[in-house]
Amino acid sequence: MQGKQHLKSLEKYYAVDMGLRQLLLGNRRRDIGHIFENIVYLELIRRGYHVSIGKVGELEVDFVAERSGETAYYQVSATVMSEDTLDREIAPLKRIRDNYPKYIITMDEMPMDEDGIKIINVIDFLLKS
Repeated sequence: MQGKQHLKSLEKYYAVDMGLRQLLLGNRRRDIGHIFENIVYLELIRRGYHVSIGKVGELEVDFVAERSGETAYYQVSATVMSEDTLDREIAPLKRIRDNYPKYIITMDEMPMDEDGIKIINVIDFLLKS
């Protein structure tokens, strides 16, 4: 992600009130990934970040969070226990050639570091100030 030319405005919609989302869309358990992503987005906004979607070629980075000259990249996945899912989520982060922090936020409890990319549990992320 060399420079701002690869950053895009948010093209997704996130709900501030998940209860309203449920009222409008119904109880869709298979939407857990979207709900999970929504929670991470709202937390980044709460922390004062400007949040964008990133693109590295055809690959998407869920969130590029910028605040006071600092940047961090986030992928959000309910689980990365399957090798295919982990590969899919980590691929765009590996292609970013700067030294800003890169994270995969998941519900899995398997904190690890893969090629400098931190995989952290959502509870740990939410409790981090």
